[in-house]
Amino acid sequence: MRPGLFAVLAGAGRVTQISAGAGSGKTLLVRTWIAEANLSDDAAWVSVGRDEHDAERFWLSVLDAVRATRPGSALVGALTAAPDLDVWNIVDGLLKDLRPLAQPLWLVLDDVQELAGRDTLEQLSRLVADAPPPMRLILLTRVDLPLGLHRLRLQGELTELRGADLRFSREEARALIEATGTRLSDAALDALVARTEGWAAGLRLAALSLVHHPDPERFAAEFSGSERTVAEYLLAEVLDRQPAEVTRLLLRTSILERVSGPLADRLTGGTGAQRILTELEDEQAFVVSLDPQRTWFRYHNLFADLLALELRRQSGDELQALHATASEWLAANGHPVEAVRHALAAEDWTQGARLLAESFYSLYLDGRATTTRELLALFPSGTATADPELAAVAAIDQLTMGSLDAAERYLTLADRGAPSLPSERRERLEVYVAAMRLSLARRRMDLDGVAAFAERLLVPAEGGTAHVALSDDLRTLTLHELGITNIWTGQLEEAERHLNMAVTLARRIDRPVFELGALAYSGLAAALRGTGTADEAELQAFALARANGWEDKPFVGVVYTVLGSSMLWQGRLEEADVWLKRGEQAVLPEVEPAVAVMFHGSRGLLELVRGRVDEALSEFAAAEAVHALLPTHVLAARVRVHRLLAQIRAGHWEAVEPALDGSAEMAIVAAALALARDDADTAAELLAGVEPSRTEAPMSALLLSALADDARGDAGAASRALERALDLGERSGLLLPFLLFPAPDLLERHARARTAHAALVAELLDLLAGQAGAGRPRDVEPLRDPLSESELRVLRYLPTNLHATEIASELFVSENTIRTHMRHLYAKLGVHRRADAVQRGRDLGLLATSSRRR
Repeated sequence: MRPGLFAVLAGAGRVTQISAGAGSGKTLLVRTWIAEANLSDDAAWVSVGRDEHDAERFWLSVLDAVRATRPGSALVGALTAAPDLDVWNIVDGLLKDLRPLAQPLWLVLDDVQELAGRDTLEQLSRLVADAPPPMRLILLTRVDLPLGLHRLRLQGELTELRGADLRFSREEARALIEATGTRLSDAALDALVARTEGWAAGLRLAALSLVHHPDPERFAAEFSGSERTVAEYLLAEVLDRQPAEVTRLLLRTSILERVSGPLADRLTGGTGAQRILTELEDEQAFVVSLDPQRTWFRYHNLFADLLALELRRQSGDELQALHATASEWLAANGHPVEAVRHALAAEDWTQGARLLAESFYSLYLDGRATTTRELLALFPSGTATADPELAAVAAIDQLTMGSLDAAERYLTLADRGAPSLPSERRERLEVYVAAMRLSLARRRMDLDGVAAFAERLLVPAEGGTAHVALSDDLRTLTLHELGITNIWTGQLEEAERHLNMAVTLARRIDRPVFELGALAYSGLAAALRGTGTADEAELQAFALARANGWEDKPFVGVVYTVLGSSMLWQGRLEEADVWLKRGEQAVLPEVEPAVAVMFHGSRGLLELVRGRVDEALSEFAAAEAVHALLPTHVLAARVRVHRLLAQIRAGHWEAVEPALDGSAEMAIVAAALALARDDADTAAELLAGVEPSRTEAPMSALLLSALADDARGDAGAASRALERALDLGERSGLLLPFLLFPAPDLLERHARARTAHAALVAELLDLLAGQAGAGRPRDVEPLRDPLSESELRVLRYLPTNLHATEIASELFVSENTIRTHMRHLYAKLGVHRRADAVQRGRDLGLLATSSRRR
């Protein structure tokens, strides 16, 4: 018991830093205090691994530890590993989940000095700065770290304990020694405390040795020297006095970062290691359990270093054999990464390559691409080019980073070396290579290549042996990649079929990465086919991304792009802007070039209808630059049309004329050019030979016809064309053409005539009034959750004087339904009053700056 320090911890500020050297008693102090204060259910403990470079692993450990506490279990959501998991997103998600925290929660981070990498420290600084007030952080470290603690110090929210604070007093040292059943004279105790200067580890080592020493008084009197001298002395005094089986276990397991009973038994050739490790931890003899069940342990870092040093001195010639044995056990028991590390420590490059080849695909699907890359770097230079299995690992690493040519080179090396492998390994390698070539072909829009490799994976060669553990993964991947290729090459019905199958299979095998991708692309296929909008599937995909902490991952870029495009075509410009801005960092042309074409095309179209022509042309140029690298793309013609329309809007008429080839789509461009030149007769003539239903943009053709007829004075023809366009807009919900070819005066006059679409005309006039965002604040916080169609319809009635009953009548729904929509609407807008909802809607561009009465 250390009541003085316990009192400091009990009254500590929001952050406590205990900074002291190795063996100073930091961990023991805090563990004992938590137990004595009955805080075990409210405290999360994370021991940082030695020289921790894997930020993902560290933050996932933090998340799991917090979730295991009583207050954290109700607030913090689970997080699933995925390729290229965004570490910043884990930290932001944890802070968001803990925002409602009302009761105290302690998070202890032990050995913080082992965190490697500036980003990890910046992420920890963010947690330190933004954690909610009820959360208490305790940082145990050997050295001070740049965590911005000076600000907390000035605010009086930082409690600090240093090495001098942790030194044992004479009475504390006496209690520690006597707890082992040993009594020392006052003189011997004073000598021991003076010579150790209260150093906790030294006193614990001394107490452990005193239990079995024949002359405790002499031992205490002779316990002296510098820290290194003391360490060397204690190795001899402590280890030599332990039973032989304990000494053997400690030395032979010192090669491990963590040790379990069965693994220790394997390395020592004995039994009972679990009991020994548990007893050593109970004695606080430099052994710390890593899980509540006490199945895995680690040694105190200082002690581990000393043990390893002694092992090299006594049995240096056995080191490679020990690493090889550890690798074999770890591989057989489902710990592939550690198995590879020990194979490499044994300098068995062939075994290391084989183990990595067996597990790299699963590591990739589990979100551990960074770990795979680190393991690859441990092999000697040139190994990946000489070993076909390792070449396949290097290929998927390059594919993940978007280096398609490098991936191709490694796959070629894997193919060349495959015949040299035993049959089972050769077949597995060939399947992996086929899967990677499928992904490579899809990204390059190589339709023939996709078809060939898809057939190879879906219909294995006769006599081939499928690897059951991976067969469902590979089948899902194949359907996913095949469906995406179908979309970009215009085979939309096939795309929906393949992607729906992929969604079903991904859910069955619990691969949320595949489920997300298949959902996103199936929504796009449905939208392009005209069989539905993308919203429902994309919002499901986005919810999946948010639940798993993947919101900033490149593979989620398609979700943002498709949602942005969908909102854009529905005329919901501000919401489109929100989604497309999310995609700016996620959509990487080198990783998903086909998605990048759609992203830049949608972004360009949004800028065009907002009147920002230069920005639109820049986006269209980016889309076409990416498309130049692909042989085909279903949206390429659409991007070209929109770029030509932007050039017309910019007055670059001479640049448009050479592109007019007489096709139906170019007839629309030619008509727009004629109208820009005030040549309505030519525009009408061009459109007369075009049947709108045969174009990809029938509403555009009808709107241009209405504008041409109106300019020519044929009001009846203009009204009929406009009514047909409104029919299409009402049925499809796609209102963008009315913004692309604005006709507010024509719509105003049409509203006063007999039209079946009066509400839609009023909605379009609102959209046109706020189209360019004039007068709206530039720094408006966007909606986190978009409004549903029903909520948006209700919002547009709020500027009127109509009561809820009257709005219900207008929309042909019940009053209760209207009130439900209004509650949800207010919650999403972050307001409590109708007037505030109207203002927020105007700020977001969802309502015109001056409303119209319905």
